[in-house]
Amino acid sequence: MEVALLSFSSSLSPLCHNRTLTLQPRISKSSNHPRLPVIRSAVSRTKKEETVETVKSHLENCHLLAAINYKGLTVKQFQDLRRTLPDTTKLVVAKNTLVIKAIEGTKWEALKPCMKGMNAWLFVQTDEIPSAIKPYRTFQKERKLEDNDFAGAVFEGKFYAPDNFKALETMPTRAEIYAKMLGALQSPAINLVSTLQAPAIEVIMVLKAYVKKLEDESNA
Repeated sequence: MEVALLSFSSSLSPLCHNRTLTLQPRISKSSNHPRLPVIRSAVSRTKKEETVETVKSHLENCHLLAAINYKGLTVKQFQDLRRTLPDTTKLVVAKNTLVIKAIEGTKWEALKPCMKGMNAWLFVQTDEIPSAIKPYRTFQKERKLEDNDFAGAVFEGKFYAPDNFKALETMPTRAEIYAKMLGALQSPAINLVSTLQAPAIEVIMVLKAYVKKLEDESNA
Protein backbone atom coordinates (compact mmCIF):
# COMPACT_ATOMS: atom_id res chain seq x y z
CA MET A 1 0.00 0.00 0.00
CA GLU A 2 1.21 3.46 -0.79
CA VAL A 3 1.77 5.96 2.00
CA ALA A 4 -0.50 8.99 1.86
CA LEU A 5 0.85 12.44 2.62
CA LEU A 6 -1.78 14.88 3.87
CA SER A 7 -1.40 18.60 4.73
CA PHE A 8 -3.80 20.18 7.23
CA SER A 9 -4.62 23.88 7.44
CA SER A 10 -4.09 25.84 10.68
CA SER A 11 -7.84 26.20 11.18
CA LEU A 12 -8.07 22.56 12.17
CA SER A 13 -5.62 22.59 15.06
CA PRO A 14 -2.76 24.78 16.27
CA LEU A 15 -0.66 21.68 16.54
CA CYS A 16 -1.03 20.94 12.85
CA HIS A 17 -0.04 24.36 11.58
CA ASN A 18 2.02 23.99 8.38
CA ARG A 19 2.79 20.39 9.14
CA THR A 20 2.76 17.43 6.85
CA LEU A 21 1.68 14.26 8.54
CA THR A 22 2.60 10.83 7.31
CA LEU A 23 -0.21 8.34 7.71
CA GLN A 24 0.96 4.76 7.89
CA PRO A 25 -1.45 2.12 6.61
CA ARG A 26 -2.91 -0.11 9.28
CA ILE A 27 -1.78 -3.66 8.75
CA SER A 28 -2.63 -6.34 11.24
CA LYS A 29 0.46 -7.99 12.71
CA SER A 30 -1.19 -11.34 12.23
CA SER A 31 -1.92 -10.65 8.58
CA ASN A 32 0.02 -12.85 6.16
CA HIS A 33 -1.28 -11.16 3.03
CA PRO A 34 1.56 -10.23 0.61
CA ARG A 35 1.99 -6.77 -0.82
CA LEU A 36 0.36 -7.53 -4.18
CA PRO A 37 1.70 -4.57 -6.21
CA VAL A 38 5.28 -5.63 -5.47
CA ILE A 39 4.63 -9.26 -6.37
CA ARG A 40 2.81 -8.33 -9.56
CA SER A 41 5.71 -6.14 -10.60
CA ALA A 42 8.19 -8.96 -9.97
CA VAL A 43 6.06 -11.46 -11.91
CA SER A 44 5.71 -9.04 -14.80
CA ARG A 45 9.46 -8.45 -14.91
CA THR A 46 10.13 -12.18 -14.79
CA LYS A 47 7.73 -12.83 -17.68
CA LYS A 48 9.41 -10.14 -19.76
CA GLU A 49 12.84 -11.63 -19.11
CA GLU A 50 11.54 -15.09 -20.02
CA THR A 51 10.07 -13.74 -23.28
CA VAL A 52 13.39 -12.12 -24.23
CA GLU A 53 15.22 -15.39 -23.54
CA THR A 54 12.64 -17.33 -25.57
CA VAL A 55 13.17 -15.03 -28.55
CA LYS A 56 16.93 -15.39 -28.24
CA SER A 57 16.71 -19.17 -28.09
CA HIS A 58 14.55 -19.30 -31.22
CA LEU A 59 17.08 -17.12 -33.05
CA GLU A 60 19.66 -19.88 -32.72
CA ASN A 61 19.99 -21.58 -36.11
CA CYS A 62 17.29 -19.25 -37.42
CA HIS A 63 17.41 -18.50 -41.15
CA LEU A 64 14.52 -16.06 -41.33
CA LEU A 65 12.56 -13.98 -38.83
CA ALA A 66 9.27 -12.48 -39.98
CA ALA A 67 6.74 -10.19 -38.33
CA ILE A 68 3.03 -10.84 -38.83
CA ASN A 69 0.36 -8.29 -38.00
CA TYR A 70 -1.93 -10.26 -35.68
CA LYS A 71 -4.43 -7.60 -34.61
CA GLY A 72 -7.86 -9.19 -34.39
CA LEU A 73 -6.73 -12.81 -34.38
CA THR A 74 -8.32 -14.99 -31.70
CA VAL A 75 -6.59 -17.50 -29.45
CA LYS A 76 -8.24 -20.35 -31.37
CA GLN A 77 -6.97 -18.95 -34.67
CA PHE A 78 -3.45 -18.89 -33.26
CA GLN A 79 -3.83 -22.49 -32.11
CA ASP A 80 -5.10 -23.55 -35.55
CA LEU A 81 -2.23 -21.72 -37.23
CA ARG A 82 0.42 -23.31 -35.01
CA ARG A 83 -0.89 -26.77 -35.92
CA THR A 84 -0.24 -26.08 -39.61
CA LEU A 85 3.38 -25.03 -39.12
CA PRO A 86 6.26 -27.47 -39.66
CA ASP A 87 8.54 -28.40 -36.76
CA THR A 88 11.23 -26.09 -38.15
CA THR A 89 8.97 -23.03 -37.80
CA LYS A 90 7.94 -21.41 -34.51
CA LEU A 91 5.28 -18.75 -33.91
CA VAL A 92 5.70 -16.47 -30.89
CA VAL A 93 3.57 -13.57 -29.71
CA ALA A 94 5.76 -10.93 -28.06
CA LYS A 95 5.77 -7.18 -27.61
CA ASN A 96 7.92 -5.18 -30.00
CA THR A 97 9.94 -3.72 -27.14
CA LEU A 98 10.94 -7.19 -25.92
CA VAL A 99 11.87 -8.39 -29.40
CA ILE A 100 13.99 -5.26 -29.91
CA LYS A 101 15.81 -6.06 -26.68
CA ALA A 102 16.44 -9.64 -27.83
CA ILE A 103 17.79 -8.71 -31.28
CA GLU A 104 19.86 -5.75 -30.17
CA GLY A 105 23.39 -5.94 -31.53
CA THR A 106 22.60 -8.79 -33.94
CA LYS A 107 21.94 -9.05 -37.67
CA TRP A 108 18.24 -9.19 -36.84
CA GLU A 109 18.25 -5.50 -35.93
CA ALA A 110 17.37 -4.88 -39.58
CA LEU A 111 13.85 -5.88 -38.53
CA LYS A 112 13.30 -2.59 -36.68
CA PRO A 113 11.06 -1.11 -39.43
CA CYS A 114 8.50 -3.74 -38.38
CA MET A 115 8.33 -2.57 -34.78
CA LYS A 116 4.90 -1.02 -35.08
CA GLY A 117 1.48 -2.23 -34.09
CA MET A 118 0.81 -5.75 -32.80
CA ASN A 119 3.10 -8.44 -34.17
CA ALA A 120 3.49 -12.18 -33.96
CA TRP A 121 6.94 -13.49 -34.84
CA LEU A 122 7.68 -16.35 -37.21
CA PHE A 123 11.04 -18.06 -36.64
CA VAL A 124 12.13 -20.17 -39.62
CA GLN A 125 14.89 -22.59 -38.67
CA THR A 126 15.40 -24.12 -42.09
CA ASP A 127 16.77 -22.91 -45.40
CA GLU A 128 13.58 -24.11 -47.11
CA ILE A 129 12.07 -20.64 -46.87
CA PRO A 130 9.07 -20.91 -49.26
CA SER A 131 7.72 -24.08 -47.63
CA ALA A 132 8.05 -22.44 -44.20
CA ILE A 133 6.13 -19.34 -45.28
CA LYS A 134 3.43 -21.15 -47.26
CA PRO A 135 1.37 -22.45 -44.27
CA TYR A 136 0.67 -18.90 -43.11
CA ARG A 137 -0.24 -17.77 -46.63
CA THR A 138 -2.70 -20.65 -46.87
CA PHE A 139 -4.12 -19.86 -43.43
CA GLN A 140 -4.45 -16.19 -44.37
CA LYS A 141 -6.30 -16.89 -47.61
CA GLU A 142 -8.65 -19.54 -46.18
CA ARG A 143 -9.78 -17.21 -43.40
CA LYS A 144 -9.74 -14.06 -45.54
CA LEU A 145 -7.29 -12.28 -43.24
CA GLU A 146 -5.90 -9.84 -45.78
CA ASP A 147 -5.14 -7.26 -43.09
CA ASN A 148 -3.10 -9.76 -41.09
CA ASP A 149 -0.21 -9.74 -43.52
CA PHE A 150 3.54 -10.02 -43.11
CA ALA A 151 4.90 -6.71 -41.84
CA GLY A 152 8.38 -7.65 -43.04
CA ALA A 153 11.18 -10.12 -42.54
CA VAL A 154 14.95 -10.38 -42.25
CA PHE A 155 16.83 -13.00 -44.22
CA GLU A 156 20.63 -13.15 -44.25
CA GLY A 157 20.79 -9.70 -42.66
CA LYS A 158 18.61 -8.09 -45.32
CA PHE A 159 15.22 -6.54 -44.59
CA TYR A 160 12.32 -7.59 -46.82
CA ALA A 161 9.33 -5.24 -46.79
CA PRO A 162 5.84 -6.56 -47.66
CA ASP A 163 6.25 -5.24 -51.21
CA ASN A 164 9.26 -7.45 -51.94
CA PHE A 165 8.19 -10.47 -49.90
CA LYS A 166 7.52 -12.34 -53.14
CA ALA A 167 11.28 -12.85 -53.52
CA LEU A 168 11.26 -15.00 -50.38
CA GLU A 169 8.18 -16.96 -51.36
CA THR A 170 9.51 -17.87 -54.81
CA MET A 171 13.01 -18.94 -53.81
CA PRO A 172 13.93 -22.32 -55.33
CA THR A 173 13.70 -25.37 -53.10
CA ARG A 174 16.75 -27.43 -52.22
CA ALA A 175 15.69 -30.10 -54.73
CA GLU A 176 15.35 -27.50 -57.49
CA ILE A 177 18.76 -26.03 -56.67
CA TYR A 178 20.34 -29.47 -56.59
CA ALA A 179 18.87 -30.34 -59.99
CA LYS A 180 20.00 -27.03 -61.42
CA MET A 181 23.54 -27.52 -60.13
CA LEU A 182 23.81 -31.01 -61.56
CA GLY A 183 22.42 -29.81 -64.86
CA ALA A 184 24.95 -26.99 -64.98
CA LEU A 185 27.85 -29.33 -64.21
CA GLN A 186 26.78 -31.74 -66.94
CA SER A 187 26.24 -29.02 -69.54
CA PRO A 188 28.59 -26.76 -71.47
CA ALA A 189 30.62 -24.28 -69.42
CA ILE A 190 28.44 -21.36 -70.51
CA ASN A 191 25.51 -22.84 -68.53
CA LEU A 192 27.64 -22.99 -65.39
CA VAL A 193 28.60 -19.35 -65.92
CA SER A 194 24.91 -18.47 -66.20
CA THR A 195 24.25 -20.25 -62.93
CA LEU A 196 27.02 -18.34 -61.20
CA GLN A 197 25.52 -15.07 -62.45
CA ALA A 198 22.29 -15.76 -60.57
CA PRO A 199 21.45 -13.84 -57.38
CA ALA A 200 24.03 -14.40 -54.66
CA ILE A 201 21.71 -16.30 -52.32
CA GLU A 202 20.82 -18.77 -55.05
CA VAL A 203 24.48 -19.38 -55.89
CA ILE A 204 25.28 -19.95 -52.21
CA MET A 205 22.49 -22.46 -51.86
CA VAL A 206 23.60 -24.22 -55.05
CA LEU A 207 27.15 -24.53 -53.75
CA LYS A 208 25.97 -25.73 -50.34
CA ALA A 209 23.93 -28.45 -51.99
CA TYR A 210 26.87 -29.52 -54.13
CA VAL A 211 29.25 -29.61 -51.17
CA LYS A 212 26.75 -31.72 -49.23
CA LYS A 213 26.56 -34.14 -52.17
CA LEU A 214 30.35 -34.53 -52.20
CA GLU A 215 30.43 -35.06 -48.43
CA ASP A 216 27.69 -37.72 -48.65
CA GLU A 217 29.60 -39.51 -51.40
CA SER A 218 32.86 -39.44 -49.43
CA ASN A 219 31.14 -40.89 -46.35
CA ALA A 220 29.39 -43.63 -48.29
